[in-house]
Amino acid sequence: MVFSLCEPLWINSQRTNTMTMTRPLYSTPGIAVLMALFLAFPACKSNKPTTAGVKVEAPFSGNKYMSNNRFFRGTGTGVSVKQNIVRGKSDIDAKNQLASQVGTNIRAVTDQYLGQTENAQNAEVADKFQTLVREVMSTQIGDLRKIGEEIRLNETTQDFTVYTAYEIKKSAMFRFMKKQAQTNEKLDEMARKRIEEILDEEIKKADLEDHD
Repeated sequence: MVFSLCEPLWINSQRTNTMTMTRPLYSTPGIAVLMALFLAFPACKSNKPTTAGVKVEAPFSGNKYMSNNRFFRGTGTGVSVKQNIVRGKSDIDAKNQLASQVGTNIRAVTDQYLGQTENAQNAEVADKFQTLVREVMSTQIGDLRKIGEEIRLNETTQDFTVYTAYEIKKSAMFRFMKKQAQTNEKLDEMARKRIEEILDEEIKKADLEDHD
């Protein structure tokens, strides 16, 4: 005999060969079984085994804080029991990441540009350009701006954790580098000319992106 779980379980005369109607079988054991079944479904869904662990959403993650055609961006993290120290650590980390992206970008465009010309001094120009990048990134850049900072305190360890994000427009970055190249006494005229030509091309590309 099959009964629906959605209706009261009545026992009538046709099924029991008696004319006696009984009250609904809402017994305590029956309710307990139904509740157990009801709770089992979400439990089965949420207890799937995982090998990678729990997903953690870090601050300043996602496309908004990644470099693109218009911006160089960098994010950093610092941990310390002293709040004034931890902010400095996070700042340095973010700026180092941004500088690394600038260096990688310059290396790529330099290789592409110099690869189109056969010159025995190309390798020397590329090395001097990378040196210029490192020197520029170690100075104060007026157009570099902080776009986010978040401070957290671990109440158990009393450690502060600071997350920081910086960005600079590529057009502003390349113009600043060109200005530094023009006044850099370590560059000979040939290297300076090549570096300025490369930067002029990148400035044009960046300006087009800004106006799209």
